[in-house]
Amino acid sequence: MSSANGNDSKKFKGDIRSPGVPSRVVHLRKLPNDINETEVIGLGLPFGKVTNLLMLKGKNQAFLELNSEECAQTMVSYYSSVTPLIRNHPVYVQYSTHKELKTDNSPNQVRAQAALQAVNALDGEVVGDMGCPLSQSPVLRIIVDNLVYPVTLEVLYQIFSKFGVVLKIITFTKNGQFQALLQYADGMAAQHSKLSLDGQNIYNACCTLRISFSKLTSLNVKYNNDKSRDYTRPDLPTGDSQPPMDHQAMAAAFGMAPGLISASPYGGAHGFPHGFAVCSPPCVGLSMAGIPGALASMGVHGLSGLTAAGGHNVLLVSNLNPESVTPHCLFILFGVYGDVMRVKILFNKKENALIQMSDGTQAQLAMSHLNGQRLHGRAMRVTLSKHTTVQLPREGHEDQGLTKDYSTSPLHRFKKPGSKNYSNIFPPSATLHLSNIPPAVVEEDLRGLFASSGSTVKAFKFFQKDRKMALIQMGSVEEAIESLIEFHNHDLGENHHLRVSFSKSTI
Repeated sequence: MSSANGNDSKKFKGDIRSPGVPSRVVHLRKLPNDINETEVIGLGLPFGKVTNLLMLKGKNQAFLELNSEECAQTMVSYYSSVTPLIRNHPVYVQYSTHKELKTDNSPNQVRAQAALQAVNALDGEVVGDMGCPLSQSPVLRIIVDNLVYPVTLEVLYQIFSKFGVVLKIITFTKNGQFQALLQYADGMAAQHSKLSLDGQNIYNACCTLRISFSKLTSLNVKYNNDKSRDYTRPDLPTGDSQPPMDHQAMAAAFGMAPGLISASPYGGAHGFPHGFAVCSPPCVGLSMAGIPGALASMGVHGLSGLTAAGGHNVLLVSNLNPESVTPHCLFILFGVYGDVMRVKILFNKKENALIQMSDGTQAQLAMSHLNGQRLHGRAMRVTLSKHTTVQLPREGHEDQGLTKDYSTSPLHRFKKPGSKNYSNIFPPSATLHLSNIPPAVVEEDLRGLFASSGSTVKAFKFFQKDRKMALIQMGSVEEAIESLIEFHNHDLGENHHLRVSFSKSTI
């Protein structure tokens, strides 16, 4: 039986073009420079017990020995269809020509053995007769602890699809905690993502993932909306305001009495409790560079602009109504969730626009609250763009006023550090909060103003203690969105410009 010795790296040259002959030793290539032993072991763990490890850091390679050839075969065949990513580097997996590993007492190997012992002590995996893990449920239960920033269905999809094909996601709030059920195409992907992601932070020092296997083996998704999605059934209705999963099925999933779970008791896009401050100014625009434990270091980018790259702060908005939408209208609406720097409606595809926010956190907030909302009869699709800035047209190039720079606009809501607007960010709702109302303006004036655009005014109420503020309830969320766009900053006389935002209250 040939063996590999820790000091004798010359023997490893033959492994680069290893024949596909199964062996319980697996050869890993193109590893990132700063990879650690635990991350390498993590690649093998879903497939069986890792019995030995040899790191060749200078060559960006490693060898993993599993406890049986069958487990190694499962690992190599799985990674032939799903390339593993570590810190955004694709890692290549193949059989080694060596049948077993022999390691020595060099410092490198002592460290590798210590990491192996630590992982094996923690890993109480259920194993079958071959010593390979028994197939787990493809459904994961995910709890997000310390929810400082919104975590949307899109964010979860982006993170978890790094590890396999995501079929379905259901999100809900239970006991004040944001949770999700996520179904993969196979149990192996679920195992791999659980091992890689459990305990990781989505954003710097917050939004910690707690992952366990669900008792369910399949999810029944009835609606495709911001709380649930079946990626295999794009034809499903949105079922607005319906709970995404029937309560009995969810109760069965968690072994509890029916009726205890509400899909979103607060009615907000993420089930935030009343008065929840999404962010206070110190956390805006944090960089993840050099912060261990944040998913950016694992190559899960494009989440919020809080990544080492410094900012996904440009949004792509599609399915707009080209007849009605203007840069100003997008500036006012997206300005509810952050300071809009530039807007560009695409010249050749006017149903699409690029919107540059002042930082990635604000882009994430705007995306999580506005994706799927209706504007001028169409449901907007809001995603993160690959662009880092919105280019202004070159001098002398006319673009029909489709690109606007708002970087010096006096209408930015979040310019002042500590602005109380941070704690008044709510999802679009039919009820609008009005402020800066001059004393001479009465209820009839404001009802008449908001009805003048053709919308229905259902109810109106001044604040008892402060008549500069009022609530006005429109006929629908879509009408409220269009009224906010039209009447925010409306001149009411006496040097008072009306301020309009979405309210969490109803009248």
